[in-house]
Amino acid sequence: MPVDRARIAYIEKLIRPHVRRTPVIEAEGLTLKLELLQHSGSFKARGAFANLLTREVPRAGVVAASGGNHGAAVAYAAQKLGKPARIYVPTVSSPAKIERIRSYGAHLEVIGDRYADALAASEKWAAESGAMQIHAFDQEPALLGQGSVGLELEEQAPKLDTLLVAVGGGGLIGGIAAWYEKRIRLIGVEPRLAPTLSKALQAGRPVDAEAGGIAADSLAPKRVGELMFPLAQKYVERVLLVEDDAIRAAQRALWESLRIASEPGGAAAYAVLLTGQYKPQSGERVGVLVCGGNTTAVDFSR
Repeated sequence: MPVDRARIAYIEKLIRPHVRRTPVIEAEGLTLKLELLQHSGSFKARGAFANLLTREVPRAGVVAASGGNHGAAVAYAAQKLGKPARIYVPTVSSPAKIERIRSYGAHLEVIGDRYADALAASEKWAAESGAMQIHAFDQEPALLGQGSVGLELEEQAPKLDTLLVAVGGGGLIGGIAAWYEKRIRLIGVEPRLAPTLSKALQAGRPVDAEAGGIAADSLAPKRVGELMFPLAQKYVERVLLVEDDAIRAAQRALWESLRIASEPGGAAAYAVLLTGQYKPQSGERVGVLVCGGNTTAVDFSR
């Protein structure tokens, strides 16, 4: 079945009792969608609930591999719905994300250096135990759940011309693309050290890319999903690459100007405005999705 507006609207109603309608603020001539205030600290809660509410969960529960945010979301949703959860994360997962997963009562294993290692371990466990695997981005419920961000944002800011969205595996931008269907300009933003969608668009199909950089625990899955790729080809205008230093600067700027504590992946989309890689035209209404806030970057010790 297609990932389209009708199915996104259906899923949005289904998950609405379980997720937050995250706020939109107007600041510095921009519209910021603060999805970092979502349950579990990122937009991933939407896809997690979409999975758990539309699929039959076996007695063995659910299993997920994650750089951190997806794992936290699955652990949170499973706890709220009374299902067992087992989460695998790589060593690059941040301490903030590991602690958040543990706080939701899931069984957690840290394994391998990258997301691909955790994914292999989760697939092995699913085969051995019969647990239901919840993929971080390459399953229809995930795309439909993340697409609800677009539905919600259009209700809150109906006159946007452009939306900047960070890209890892592509579930978020794929779902949003399916919702808007090119009715606004959709720009993807990736770390230069993890150009998954950029390389896929160049190759005409999902291909392996580098998986490093400051946002490796959220924006470096090795390759984008098969399900999101046709949506990106059809609806994403282009993808911009940002350096790690620009992402750090965006984190600092969001904190200093707005007291928004974003993780690196959550600040990536904002970074292209600071660097001038995206320059809004006169009168252009630009939205920025701040998609994750699982970070220990702010020190409250003093």
